[in-house]
Amino acid sequence: MELKEIGKIKTEEENMFIQINKEYIKGLQGLEGFSHIDVLWWFDKCDNSNSRSVLEVKKPYKNSPEKLGVFSTRSPERPNPIALSVTQVTHIDYEKGIIYITYIDAMNDSSILDLKPYTPSLDKVEKPYVPQWCSHWPLCYEKSGDFDWQNEFLF
Repeated sequence: MELKEIGKIKTEEENMFIQINKEYIKGLQGLEGFSHIDVLWWFDKCDNSNSRSVLEVKKPYKNSPEKLGVFSTRSPERPNPIALSVTQVTHIDYEKGIIYITYIDAMNDSSILDLKPYTPSLDKVEKPYVPQWCSHWPLCYEKSGDFDWQNEFLF
């Protein structure tokens, strides 16, 4: 299996953007008009044998059970440190290969593995259900920005 980095997350003061590598800029064609994109990126700080061997975590959220499997968390420690984030696109500079975004939960210089346009017909679940311990979390991306996430985590 071979993965290719297509770009990097960039944070400069209050600005966040995705810088696409030159050889992949043509892949941005047609992305205009999509308000959001799914970003698959690499948790590079957890790309080590210890992090990749973690399958259970101790109570990461205040209201969660005492132990959770990594596949029921958003933990960066997992067999393959692949992250998925939805972000809002504010502007695309096609010549420079820059996608300006509102926010992403990635660190500066995190590697981008892939981008996909967010489409409600494939990505939106009308009536999802979640465990009781996280049922008070926001129901959508737009409301999560105002939610007190710091009060949810134990780390």
